[in-house]
Amino acid sequence: MTGVDVNHPHSSIANSVQGYAGAVAMVALSTLVGLWIAPRWGTAPVDMIFLPAVLAAAALWGLGPALLAGIAAALAYNFFFTIPIHTFRMDRVADVVTVVVLLIVALVTSKLASGIRQQARIAAMHAARNATIAGFAGRLLSSSREMEIAETASTELRRLFDCNAMIVAGLPQPDVLAAVPTGNSLTPSDIAAAALTLESGEASGRATPRLQPAEWQFHPVRSGAAVIAAAGLARDDGRPPVDEEQLPLLGSLLDQLALALERARLESEARQFAETRERDRLRTNLLSSIGQDLRPRLTTIDGAVRALRRSATGDQELLSTIGSEAMRLDRYIANLVELGPEGDQPPLESCGVRIDLFKHAVSRNGEPVHLTPKEYAVLAELAKHRGRLLSHAHLLRTVWGPAQERQIEYLRVAIRALRQKLEAQPSQPRLIVNEPGVGYRLIAD
Repeated sequence: MTGVDVNHPHSSIANSVQGYAGAVAMVALSTLVGLWIAPRWGTAPVDMIFLPAVLAAAALWGLGPALLAGIAAALAYNFFFTIPIHTFRMDRVADVVTVVVLLIVALVTSKLASGIRQQARIAAMHAARNATIAGFAGRLLSSSREMEIAETASTELRRLFDCNAMIVAGLPQPDVLAAVPTGNSLTPSDIAAAALTLESGEASGRATPRLQPAEWQFHPVRSGAAVIAAAGLARDDGRPPVDEEQLPLLGSLLDQLALALERARLESEARQFAETRERDRLRTNLLSSIGQDLRPRLTTIDGAVRALRRSATGDQELLSTIGSEAMRLDRYIANLVELGPEGDQPPLESCGVRIDLFKHAVSRNGEPVHLTPKEYAVLAELAKHRGRLLSHAHLLRTVWGPAQERQIEYLRVAIRALRQKLEAQPSQPRLIVNEPGVGYRLIAD
């Protein structure tokens, strides 16, 4: 995409010479045809023989060859077909008009043809530019991580602009994410130019308005108002890597690079979020297992210690130590359970009741509600599993301990008290509903 005129100036000169030579050749051919016609039908129709040559030169090669063709046609017509023949003098007004018409035709036709060719070139340039951008974006889509995207972008920029390329990011010390060819390093001046681009959002380095004593030319990669990276370009021969005509293409390519980097960042955040959720889920399961499996056993141990104390058998000092350690472990486990994600969940609101597990606060219609420890424990367990049916045994084991799993009356008393304090119509509960013979469920809005 560097352009024929930039990389192949000799080709452009050859095309120009070819155009002028072609114009002269067509006029010469028209002259030969005219010399063949004149002896047979006279010189009147000969002037029309030169018009196709002038029109063809204008359409094929532009203004210069068309004017040359017009001048050559006028001279040839004057020399071979106007009286006096074989001189450049014209005695008749008609001959003068014919020569002038040939020149005007050459000028007008070349202008029209030049405009058409210019529009065709612009359309071809736009099509090539769009194809280049689409190909660049497609190759970036095949990369998912930031380093892969930077490496792909560097490779494509090197191929498109035929220069060394790299992608840098980070302040205050820019880091090279990828460089093609590999092994390219930045001098202190290059690093300063890269930092200036990342900080100011303007191109800097060689052949830029922000001229720096650097070998590389850096262009910002923007995402909205933020500069997330910079693309560095440099040529081994020291020439500017990008000319004015190529800047729009480079800007479009860097916009595609910015989109790819933003996509990679969002995907990375999504992966981190999924990993965090998975860790939270595992931690929740672990803490739930601790709370449901270890605490009942500690309650059993504590009950056994109290029973042994009442029977006055065994070493009382040892029993006291076991009891105090069991209580200490129970407090540790309680603290761990409070660290679970359910403690950080937003307050639950239903039927005018607000339950904040994090603050251990319950309110109804904005007014605080006082609950006993057992009542709050039952309500908190239902709130942690809101919408799920919890069995009588589960609630009793969690709140009162395994030894009380069959004491359903304890649970009924607590539920009755909760309904009296929280329900608008305790006889027709809408917050804590009963599944006969099974358990209770907390209905959440």
